[in-house]
Amino acid sequence: MKLGNIDKEIIRLTQAGLPLTNKPYLNIAQRLGITESQVLDRVNAMKNSRVIRRIAAVPNHYKIGYVANGMSVWNIPDDKIMDYGKQIGQLSFVSHCYQRPRHPGIWEYNLFAMIHARNRDEVYELAKEIAELLGDDNHGYEILFSKRILKKTGLRI
Repeated sequence: MKLGNIDKEIIRLTQAGLPLTNKPYLNIAQRLGITESQVLDRVNAMKNSRVIRRIAAVPNHYKIGYVANGMSVWNIPDDKIMDYGKQIGQLSFVSHCYQRPRHPGIWEYNLFAMIHARNRDEVYELAKEIAELLGDDNHGYEILFSKRILKKTGLRI
């Protein structure tokens, strides 16, 4: 999909988040001098062509008290990773879950799941829930804790 000027403006107006109003797309439309349905049509076209992957709320977990963040890394059978990834990714305490390549002899873990909790002990307890879900397919795991917060932003135009 080739982005037109309106598409670029929609991205520019939303890249730091949607306006905090009851009708954010109407707010954007008014700023652009077009209709709300035109904005929604353009957003849907960009989503359908994968220019935009998703629109979602992203809470700042530190500000709501979830200050212990542990990236749990798991060694599970490669042929079961998609099924387990879907199950683990739906757990309320996991913000994201994804597959990464193994490096035999160096790094055996192929499934990563970020666990958010109020303290490290809680992260360990929640990891035990994942371990129970995996059962005999759990061939080992570790938890890597965040040491600092990095600035997280998407593409900016």
